[in-house]
Amino acid sequence: PTSEILNGVTSGNNTFVVVGSYNAIVRSTDNGSSFDNVTSSRTSKHYMAVTFGNNKFVAVGMSGTIASSTDNGSSFSTMTSPPSITLYGVSFGNNTFVGVGYDGKIVRSTDNGTTWDNVTSPTGNRLQDITFGNNTFVAVGLSGNILRSTDNGSSFDNATSRTTNHLNGVGFGNNTFVGFDNYGN
Repeated sequence: PTSEILNGVTSGNNTFVVVGSYNAIVRSTDNGSSFDNVTSSRTSKHYMAVTFGNNKFVAVGMSGTIASSTDNGSSFSTMTSPPSITLYGVSFGNNTFVGVGYDGKIVRSTDNGTTWDNVTSPTGNRLQDITFGNNTFVAVGLSGNILRSTDNGSSFDNATSRTTNHLNGVGFGNNTFVGFDNYGN
């Protein structure tokens, strides 16, 4: 139901939520067969990523945009966030939401996304994505940066990277973290 660029997708409670440019949020409750537009309190903002945890969808994006939905993705409302820095990725694990973005920015929420605190980052490079698995958050970004946190996002350290290419995404499954770059690696 939108012609805007879509940037992120997640699922939870038998619902798919997709976010994108110019306040685009769509959702499907029929396993992706059809999608409907979702109401959001933001206007002309670009959402870059979305995640699900503790029965809440959380979307992040440009200029510090953080929005959430507690009604299974039917509507989203803007949340208070730290400084207006673009967030490109968000993940949930161990009752903690963690967002990553521009200039190595890392923010986290331990109160189900109500408030967000800044986390010291070991890099100034843009972080593109973050995931959670095996009690570890892993974030990836420009210049091959890989960061990890084993203390619920309270602190991050650098992990060894085998590339200096820009890493755009990371996922976790079958006990393995996998990241990818623009060159098919």
